[in-house]
Amino acid sequence: MLEEISKYLRKNISNFPQEDKIIFNNQLIEINKNNFQPIEERREVKRIAFVDGGQAEIISAGNFCLSFMRIFGQVFLGEKRAESYKKEFYLLTTAKYLENDLWYESKIFGDKLIEEKDLLISSNDSSIRTGLERAPISRISSMARRLAELSLAAEIKADFIVLDGTLEPTFSKEEKYLAKLNENTSALAKSCSLFTVSGNSPIILLNKIGLEGCWGYFLEGKTHLVKLNDKAKHVFRFEGNPKILPYLIQNSKDALFLGYPYGLIFADKMARVSNEEKKSLQINFLFRKENKEIVEYLTTSNAHEILDRMG
Repeated sequence: MLEEISKYLRKNISNFPQEDKIIFNNQLIEINKNNFQPIEERREVKRIAFVDGGQAEIISAGNFCLSFMRIFGQVFLGEKRAESYKKEFYLLTTAKYLENDLWYESKIFGDKLIEEKDLLISSNDSSIRTGLERAPISRISSMARRLAELSLAAEIKADFIVLDGTLEPTFSKEEKYLAKLNENTSALAKSCSLFTVSGNSPIILLNKIGLEGCWGYFLEGKTHLVKLNDKAKHVFRFEGNPKILPYLIQNSKDALFLGYPYGLIFADKMARVSNEEKKSLQINFLFRKENKEIVEYLTTSNAHEILDRMG
């Protein structure tokens, strides 16, 4: 059966037309070799800052959620690390019934990178809801993390700033924080969900017909698909100021993830909240005597799951 599945899959992923179009922002973009531009490495040293965030859910029930956030920024001078920025805070989100709807209200304890009023949002807001169901309260953590990443990026002084992800607004109030970024801020996405009209992956297709060496492929506006190492198999979605691309090449030679800027790998590592750290935060909160009443709000399955992980 597995052989049959493999045969069917190989046939279908290789049976694509020579001429295709990329679907981007509900538009069809012709694939044109003239859209490829070589990227030549520049050895001139620039101050490039990389920003990423990490989070861990400490406890969550139907009507409240407590999360821990860490936002990290690292400035590089060429291949050398310079200043680093680390902001940490707890986010407590509670559910309230307001204006005939269920709303989520958040309070920040620690570094206040964002305004708490910007996290007041209806559980039925389309930017956080999945499908027809109202958004789970834990969804606010992702929203807060994103806004905090943008806020820290706006504070850092550097020639170029690179965020993980894209610069497209997803959440409510995100445009407010995107507007604070300077024109030298860009974003690089590790994954790309774009498709062509025939259902192919534009990443695979462009890699086959692309230039030798490092290149960028212009899509629309400030969006490109880029290959930042001539030996890399990965092509990434880039959004922002393309003037940074020649300087990212020297930062994209780490064998751990060839073609992906080491600065973003490092920022991810420093921002990440490990399972051990998460477990420690949970223990410190749940086993405080004064929190006995709070623990009772946790569902039986949730409480057992937490205690099992602590074993």
